[in-house]
Amino acid sequence: MFTFSDQNDFLDRRCVWVNGPVVVGAGPSGLAVGACLKEQGIPFVVLERADCIASLWQKRTYDRLKLHLPKQFCQLPNFPFPQHFPEYPTKKQFIDYLESYARHFDINPHFNECVQTAKYDEACQLWRIKTISTCGAICSEVEYICQWLVVATGENAERVVPDIEGLQEFEGEVIHACEYKSGEKYSGKKVLVVGCGNSGMEVSLDLCNHNAKPSMVVRSSVHVLPREICGKSTFELAMVMMRWLPLWLVDKLMLVLAWFILGNTESYGLKRPSIGPLELKNTHGKTPVLDIGALAKIRSRDIKVVPGIKRFSKGLVQLVDGEELEIDSVVLATGYCSNVPYWLQETDFFSKNGLPRTQFPNGWKGNGGLYAVGFTRRGLSGASSDAMRIAQDISKVWKEDLNQKKQKVPTHRRCISTF
Repeated sequence: MFTFSDQNDFLDRRCVWVNGPVVVGAGPSGLAVGACLKEQGIPFVVLERADCIASLWQKRTYDRLKLHLPKQFCQLPNFPFPQHFPEYPTKKQFIDYLESYARHFDINPHFNECVQTAKYDEACQLWRIKTISTCGAICSEVEYICQWLVVATGENAERVVPDIEGLQEFEGEVIHACEYKSGEKYSGKKVLVVGCGNSGMEVSLDLCNHNAKPSMVVRSSVHVLPREICGKSTFELAMVMMRWLPLWLVDKLMLVLAWFILGNTESYGLKRPSIGPLELKNTHGKTPVLDIGALAKIRSRDIKVVPGIKRFSKGLVQLVDGEELEIDSVVLATGYCSNVPYWLQETDFFSKNGLPRTQFPNGWKGNGGLYAVGFTRRGLSGASSDAMRIAQDISKVWKEDLNQKKQKVPTHRRCISTF
């Protein structure tokens, strides 16, 4: 890696040539790509806007969070979880695993570097990535130039905050789920949780466990499945069945088993979608809720299920059915989205929603040395699969270039010797 700078403005602007790919994002996806590139002997640079790896996990998740799937489906390439870790590692254990992963493969991201733009220069057939780098009170602009760009910012880079009428008038606390840590400070309070996905369910459960009074907004249909069936992971069971059975039949079997274990969830206000859970995940990216105790609290009415919101006022929320609830706080468990459209100046590979236009399993490679990892909607296992493909693909070109350079060197030397 070579650095060029203006002598008169050294701290303000730099241009850096990277003899390998630039990876944007130091979450699990970016680390997985880095490790796979390392094993291929390819140099790279990882850019991260935060001051740590896996900032989503370290700074924007609640304390009680655990992996929703067994650890064998969540490990990154070439580095299994420690054997003493439980089947569903905690947030802290997963962060420890990621930090060990980065140390093991000697991955050293450039922290506090926020990508402003990334554009492919057709003239020189190289990528230009402009960043703002902060070091204490000093800010500098850096432009990285490289042959390959790997987008590893993922599907959950930015929080989604819905525009709900009257929300700004509400006098209580309003936070997104990424700011929620624990229900301890909400003891005795009436809390409205907006959203019924895995985050909404777990936040509601955590509030219950801290003696709060949560009401959970269920605006759309949702699949709720038990996390385990007969002592086996529901996800693992589904993967085994899909080896032998068509998707539609696996979906039907999963729903029958869920009905036997959980009962009719529609009787609690949780209407199921018309599409099966696996098909819905594959076609729309909507993950089923894996129940870890919230449903029991819904049955006992400790978690109140309410319909959509019409509007907020000072200390109230009015629901679409006309009911009004007095509430003290609001937690928006309304999900996340990609931030790729804000900085990547490219419209062929990525769509307006910041996800690759091409569906799995071919959404990892674009044109001109552009790659994407962590956008498969298939969690950590999907990211790991993409990371290995990307490293292998870059390695082919890398080795071809090296061979061509080696072949040219002797010829060059012979020409010199003749003069």
